[in-house]
Amino acid sequence: MFVYEPLNTLKPVAEDLWVVDGPVVRMAMYGGTIPFPTRMTVVRLGAGELFLHSPTALVDSLRAELDRLGPVRHLVSPNKIHYASIAAWKAAYPEAIAWASPGVRERAASQRIAVTFDADLGDAPEPAWAADVDQFLFRGSRFMDEVVFLHRKSRTLLLADLIENFERQRVSGLPKLLMRLSGAVDPDGKAPLDLRMTFTGRKQVARECYRRMAAWKPERIILAHGRWYPADGERELHRAFRWLGA
Repeated sequence: MFVYEPLNTLKPVAEDLWVVDGPVVRMAMYGGTIPFPTRMTVVRLGAGELFLHSPTALVDSLRAELDRLGPVRHLVSPNKIHYASIAAWKAAYPEAIAWASPGVRERAASQRIAVTFDADLGDAPEPAWAADVDQFLFRGSRFMDEVVFLHRKSRTLLLADLIENFERQRVSGLPKLLMRLSGAVDPDGKAPLDLRMTFTGRKQVARECYRRMAAWKPERIILAHGRWYPADGERELHRAFRWLGA
């Protein structure tokens, strides 16, 4: 089973940047289920406020760690399938702004999950974090757009599902086979096959987004699922998106 221990605690990445490895969740895939490790990225903005990308499960010990860093102000859903824990964080931090990615309100409603979003993410960074974090919408999929982010100071790219990088040695049996079918397997992590298929006929749109992202020249890439890339960000980005023919 995927476990990136220790869980539910801050792990430093760069100045004002941390990751939190959360619990494993099971997601439906190809007629079965697959264990998905979860990961949140925490950015401390210039004003001292905290920006939480893809919040993982909220536990008391993690909350205490974050409170020592600064006030939690931004709860960010990067795409419409990354929102499950936002309601709990919003309840704990009612003054925080819950940011909606395209389609997430409708997705949550269809799943009958009660979550309230305060504002919508767009194709440009919000004034609250523009000095520290860049962003734009990665388009082209018929299923979902993802908001991609760059922590400017550390040149760290933050992704949710556009690259997944599962390590087969951490699982066995049917999940291992399903991971292999997805194609999103270390050391060749990428978007899983089912997501790549949703770009059919619209890859030119995605290629333009990829080029915009590559122009950031990231030094590292943090992923929500699987082993992330602490170095060689530009090379890993080019490798992971070669399916676009970019």
